[in-house]
Amino acid sequence: MCIRDSINAEYMGKRMEPASQTIDKSVLLTRRKFLEDLLKRRFFYTNAFSIYGGVAGLYDYGPPGCAVKTNVEALWREFFVLEDDMLEISCTNLTPEVVFQASGHVERFNDLIVRDVKNSTGFRADKLVTEFIDKQIEKGNLPPGRKEELEKIARSVDGMKADAMTNLIKELGIKSPDTGNDLSEAVEFNLMFSTQIGPTGTFKGYLRPETAQGIFVNFRRLIEYNGGRMPFACAQIGLGFRNEIAPRAGLLRVREFQMAEIEHFVDPLAKNHPKFGNYASYRLPLYSQQCQTEGTDPVRDLSLGDAVAQKIIDNETLGYFICRTYLFLVACGINPNNIRFRQHQKDEMAHYATDCWDAEIETSYGWVECVGIADRSAYDLTSHSRVSKVELVAARKFTAARQVEVVTLIMDKGKMGKEFKADNRAIQEYLEGLSDAEKRELQKALAEKESTTIQVGEKSFTITRELVKFEVKEQNVMEEKFVPNVIEPSFGIGRIIYALFEHRFKMRDERRTYIDFPPKVAPIKVSIFPVVANPEYRVFVEEIRKSLKRLGISCKVDDSGSSIGRRYARTDEIGIPFAITVDNLTPTEKTVTLRELNTLKQVRISNSQVAQVVWDLVEGNITWNDVTATYKAFELEVGAEDA
Repeated sequence: MCIRDSINAEYMGKRMEPASQTIDKSVLLTRRKFLEDLLKRRFFYTNAFSIYGGVAGLYDYGPPGCAVKTNVEALWREFFVLEDDMLEISCTNLTPEVVFQASGHVERFNDLIVRDVKNSTGFRADKLVTEFIDKQIEKGNLPPGRKEELEKIARSVDGMKADAMTNLIKELGIKSPDTGNDLSEAVEFNLMFSTQIGPTGTFKGYLRPETAQGIFVNFRRLIEYNGGRMPFACAQIGLGFRNEIAPRAGLLRVREFQMAEIEHFVDPLAKNHPKFGNYASYRLPLYSQQCQTEGTDPVRDLSLGDAVAQKIIDNETLGYFICRTYLFLVACGINPNNIRFRQHQKDEMAHYATDCWDAEIETSYGWVECVGIADRSAYDLTSHSRVSKVELVAARKFTAARQVEVVTLIMDKGKMGKEFKADNRAIQEYLEGLSDAEKRELQKALAEKESTTIQVGEKSFTITRELVKFEVKEQNVMEEKFVPNVIEPSFGIGRIIYALFEHRFKMRDERRTYIDFPPKVAPIKVSIFPVVANPEYRVFVEEIRKSLKRLGISCKVDDSGSSIGRRYARTDEIGIPFAITVDNLTPTEKTVTLRELNTLKQVRISNSQVAQVVWDLVEGNITWNDVTATYKAFELEVGAEDA
């Protein structure tokens, strides 16, 4: 049984109440300085270009951090791409401007920024407000009802407009956190990195802020590759770039980051999911719009099936990915009791989204969004189709011919040119890109009134009966075209990894700290030690190393002259879950000891079996309890671990 199946079996049909206890934020905060010391010393990650002073929001992964990142990505592929037969592609980071004009990023991919009026230092406005509120609440001594009022304000800042944010900052009396100076009015700041493609200086492009657009623009090729079948999903792992206003908190807010995104294309008339029934009885912490508005804790006693039936979660496919995301985070090593799913409030949700939930993980910095799961409706494909003039559709196949009405929109281009002048081309392109359903709506509106209003970009225009006519014909068809809707789970790999570091960090005491990674994501699976530097032991070390490598198991040999206790401590720190020791009994008995990181218990096992046992432990086929029940315990000499 693989790790994925073991998790499914453990929680299937049960309320999500694993044995682990909630890690209190104060505990995470207390431990953070010890964790950061370990991460820095053992080169899990570091500030990029540190010899030149570093650059805020840019980080390099060292060998153990890079290995953890690779393993988390491999687990993600196993959990999603392999499990659901997804198509995987890899697209470029550099993207022409027209793509992001079509997607709306050029116009709307903004955060609000305020600046210190004297030194012009910029701050992200919403974070400034929430951090100010957190400090006010932590100080205490607030008037009755003020705490609840501040919490309500903190929940409302996402999606707040510039004028409202400016007024709120003045009302709360927030100053520059660095200098105490006044702050400027809030203005929009586009988060994309712009550049020029080619030598002319006239072909503008951007570094992508997400991987999704590469999938959307390849939709025609993808559905063709998939034989026209719907639904289907496409996945991509790659870098995203966002020019964060004030990056901080290590890997949690950076300017270059690894993303893993899924675009699940579905018929808008059939958003059910064939596997949802396997997960309908799960109960997850759902922090719904209602809970946030009323200031109550997340709902924990409602099954996903009931949440979908009551339209708290909009549809089965969204519910399916919410549950699969939870199981993936648990498999990575995130504490299950420090996860919640927060629904976007109506005023923070994108205008095109039907529903959106964030998987948030509690860290020492508070609740952090690590995965966004959104029903993006047909917005993306419709937008790209309209701008590119390329049809991005799927088809519902009929078993027999059906008679349908086909609506043709006929424009009087001469009159439109006189009426709309410079805007005429944009209006015609808009009308040409209307779907059959949208044409019928426009036809109905003009049948009821002499004129109606359309929205093209940021402008409104009046369309009259004189400008457009409609021709309706009946036609026999064997299929019906439609623009697929998209359900998108988007994972921030770096944020998940940082939360994993915090949740799995442990202290035997202040001197002996380590990270208790699940074996599947541990940077190295097993260390190999000769108990002393004896040349006779080298042949056994090499044989075991080769047997592990043949099974694809990463290992680290430490044959330095340090004591066995010191060598254990070194590999414990970086989270190597198992250790094999070649000792004085190995040459005669052909056995070694196998040690487990958490319990420090050891068993004696034959040289020929040890690699297979480690492989089974890493894959989740057996547990350490199975090993201790099968093999003879080995007691280390008293004090050897501390030597």
